[in-house]
Amino acid sequence: MTLSSTSTLQVVFLDRSTIPPSTRLKELPFKHELKLYESTTPSEVVERIRDADVVITNKVKLPGDVLASAKNLKLIAIAATGSDNVDLKACRDKGIAVCNIRNYAVNTVPEHTFALIFALRRSLVAYRSAVQVGRWQESGQFCFFDYPISDLAGSTLGVIGDGALGKATAAIGKSLGMNVLFSAFKGRSDMGALYTPFEQVLEQSDIITLHCPLVAETRDLISDAEFALMKRRPLLINTARGGLVNEAALVRALKSDKISGAGFDVVTEEPLPSSNPLNEILNHPAFILTPHVAWASKEALQTLADQLMDNIAAYVQGSPRNIVSAA
Repeated sequence: MTLSSTSTLQVVFLDRSTIPPSTRLKELPFKHELKLYESTTPSEVVERIRDADVVITNKVKLPGDVLASAKNLKLIAIAATGSDNVDLKACRDKGIAVCNIRNYAVNTVPEHTFALIFALRRSLVAYRSAVQVGRWQESGQFCFFDYPISDLAGSTLGVIGDGALGKATAAIGKSLGMNVLFSAFKGRSDMGALYTPFEQVLEQSDIITLHCPLVAETRDLISDAEFALMKRRPLLINTARGGLVNEAALVRALKSDKISGAGFDVVTEEPLPSSNPLNEILNHPAFILTPHVAWASKEALQTLADQLMDNIAAYVQGSPRNIVSAA
């Protein structure tokens, strides 16, 4: 199914507030009416997409039963890389194309990953908090050693996910003198010499960082059994997707010293609900949780917004790109 660039097309952005107001949206180069909604609740989706030709979503979910009501819909433009909020099978069945954003965060996510690694490896948050409550004065000398500090040089970084973000993170690690292991897919032993078996990465790494998508095969990729394999008590970093790590298992692992710390930018349900077990460790000196902002440097945001509108324009002009699922 295609769109005609001669008629006025209805374009609906369901969650414009997920991109800051300072990030400019390009003008689309065809006749259109653009409806911007700051946010959209599940109960509002059906009505808002009913007459749309193009729907833009960042995190609003579009399941099959909701898509059934959108009789004119030809394109869903995701304002992100992950597509787990869209029912891709239903889109294929209904002839709805889906496009996403690619390679826009190759600087911001790796940099945020290492911000978490540096902070945890050198116990920056713990020391800052100690200074705030007077521990420095209490120590009676020029420094104190309440929390561990370790170099990155010479340590082993295990990277799970070998896409653009995983490779960029690995490159930073190598530049810091780290030994980098790329993990093979869990349960696979036939991926060649460039990959280290998943279980071996868990056993040998001082820091493990996740850069893989959330699909059925990667949900709860790391849980109690995997934490038990982490012989070196590594840091665990997740700037990828909530759901890759079983959060109750993470709490148990941190409390029982199976890992030395964790830095997360994502959780299974966002914003963090009061029922999430991670609330138990929010004040732990070796745990840092940031509110899904690893992707959100101002440079990356503008690149994302430009690519988003370019994706829509390309589809309407008959040259689809960044297609995840198409008719």
